[in-house]
Amino acid sequence: MNPDQSIHSNGPRPYMNPYLAGLILGAVLLAAFLVLGTGLGASGGIARVGAAAQGALMPQHVAGSPYFGAWGSNPLSYYLVFMFAGTLLGGLVSAVAARRVQPQLERGPTASPRRRILMALSGGVLAGFASRLASGCTSGQALTGGAMLATGSLLFLVSLFAAGYAAAWFARRQWS
Repeated sequence: MNPDQSIHSNGPRPYMNPYLAGLILGAVLLAAFLVLGTGLGASGGIARVGAAAQGALMPQHVAGSPYFGAWGSNPLSYYLVFMFAGTLLGGLVSAVAARRVQPQLERGPTASPRRRILMALSGGVLAGFASRLASGCTSGQALTGGAMLATGSLLFLVSLFAAGYAAAWFARRQWS
């Protein structure tokens, strides 16, 4: 698609230049270090939203939990919760502004909708559990740890990409 066409058409706008997006993300990370004194992350906010939801249904259970109970009676009062909400809201605003909101279920021709949803949920639960087990998620490890040139984070990034390429053979079969 010619970028000039998309400006004047009703179709979706072109994606942002990835180098510019990377610079903006770096500026946001720098601002997080300067303002909050810490880097970016996502899974901590999601876990606290989960703790608040569970606490609304079973407050005694959450208060007695060694993991969730340590966050106190208001687990939502934490900077990563606001960062998580801002990420969702910013993504939605960006998608609406670029006319890219189009609800759909992306899947390969051999994957049924049910299978696709179950695989996505299973992957999300596994990634969420692993992020809590490791006290952080891939975005925090890559962005924050990488920006600090932490050896473990750099080794993680190399391992992540190597494992991703190795696992692509199995996942690709679900899409063809």
